Amino acid sequence: MARVNVSADIGIFGGSGFYELLDKGAKQVWVDTPYGSPSGPITVGDFEGKRVAFLPRHGQGHELPPHRIPFRANLWAMRELGVRNIFAPCTAGSLQPHVKPGDFVICDQFVDRTRSRAGTFFDGPVVVHISMADPYCPRLRRVLIDEAKKQGITVHDKGTVVTIEGPRFSTRAESRWFSQAGWEVISMTQYPEVVLARELNICYASVALITDYDAGLEGDSSVEAVTHEMVLKVFKANVHNVVSLLRAAVGQVSDDPTCACRSAVTIEGAK
Repeated sequence: MARVNVSADIGIFGGSGFYELLDKGAKQVWVDTPYGSPSGPITVGDFEGKRVAFLPRHGQGHELPPHRIPFRANLWAMRELGVRNIFAPCTAGSLQPHVKPGDFVICDQFVDRTRSRAGTFFDGPVVVHISMADPYCPRLRRVLIDEAKKQGITVHDKGTVVTIEGPRFSTRAESRWFSQAGWEVISMTQYPEVVLARELNICYASVALITDYDAGLEGDSSVEAVTHEMVLKVFKANVHNVVSLLRAAVGQVSDDPTCACRSAVTIEGAK
């Protein structure tokens, strides 16, 4: 696959079980970055009348565990292709009984519980303290919420996602802690992806497909703790909804240079 001069308007990251999106006429390209290679070649093609760049964050064969995903390279590569808006579907576990497997959550907050990930492009000598009070783009979130409701998908229009290091799942004690804190969703990939997008002035929104009840439901022994096989099984049964929602959202979204996400960093070099 040669490195070719292509561009895209919208980026989409694929999560566990989601490795293909674009088909006829799409090109696979490699993008060099100062942070090494992305998770794999990026597929660029037409999707609902827009130029879309698609990259499975775990690699095309799920060879990258969450703590080894080259997040900085992935985001930098998207920006080099001209991407200014990113939709980031992911599989996730529920921490609350009312958030059920098969539901979608359009997260509005995150909590970082990772410990070994490079979480910024600003390692010095230039230092930037970026505001993350509202980490997800409200404009892209609104599009996802509206389109999910139109399609009859059960969608929660807000939720806090806690990002754990992985690749292991939570203990029951950890899951109980997260649940009692009031958080709704647990994932292994939202941080630092969302922060890095903001540092590059890219609008970013996540759609979490709930595949399980993390370490089970307290007081209900019939609900099993999550396994990787369970995640893939539930995702496979619901992937058509993910693609349908992305198709609708991409078709409806338009670029907005006045969005606050686009001026989060104003120093020289932040395009």
